[in-house]
Amino acid sequence: MTVTLASDNYGKQRVRLVKVTRHSDRHEIFDIVVGIRFEGEYAAVHSEGDNARCLPTDTMKNTVYALAKQESFDEIEGLGFALAKHFFRTTAHVSRIRIDLTERRWNRLEVDGIPQPHAFARGSGEERVATISASRDSTPEAQSGIRELVVLKTTGSAFTGFFSDGYTTLGETNDRILATAISATWKYGTSAVDYSSVVSVVRETILETFAGHDSRSVQHTLYAVGQAVLNRRPEIVEIALAMPNKHHLLVDLTPFALENQNEIFVPTEEPYGLIEAVLRRG
Repeated sequence: MTVTLASDNYGKQRVRLVKVTRHSDRHEIFDIVVGIRFEGEYAAVHSEGDNARCLPTDTMKNTVYALAKQESFDEIEGLGFALAKHFFRTTAHVSRIRIDLTERRWNRLEVDGIPQPHAFARGSGEERVATISASRDSTPEAQSGIRELVVLKTTGSAFTGFFSDGYTTLGETNDRILATAISATWKYGTSAVDYSSVVSVVRETILETFAGHDSRSVQHTLYAVGQAVLNRRPEIVEIALAMPNKHHLLVDLTPFALENQNEIFVPTEEPYGLIEAVLRRG
């Protein structure tokens, strides 16, 4: 029987890195998780056990630390570009590289209203993400994003007029809690990008739209968020959004002779609804 290696990739995942940049008046901290994937001429590694072209994934890990020291970067995309450039320069048989980066947020502490130069508090579970995709014969491309931006509003959300069948038990509501953990990733139409500025504006746009939108469903709000981002940032050509519905169920207080006027809820972790969509220009 003939077997063909249809596709393959390999690399190192979850390389943890903390970099402290020591300015004279303050310190900056990057808390990053890096993932690396190679594609290329690696069939013999699989079929023949010939490792001559197989760069150890441990070397990939070491390279992250070495380049983090050698390279100056103000945003995670910069580290990703540097890693891709390095591996193409040193590894002849790799044809395509993907670098995934996740940055965990640390907020500078304030004491008596004064920002502290070298003290930080861990932020929420929100993360900034980026992916650098590069082929040997083409310009590297960046995608940026935000993950686990947890938001909630206590009114301005309804769910009515939905399709029902014989198994539908959910009742309609004109006023409910809407809670979600927004994840968004977007593609650029240009390489001349101030990535940190774009991330900041996208985050602000998401929050403003979520807060002010008169939501008829999670889908309705997701679309409004994506549309607002594309309207505000012309360099973004496409945005993918995921919004899990973090259900808050109204508690039945009638056994206690109490009326629940949209005040007492029980939050549930699972099961949950998941709404995803991609919006692009045109």
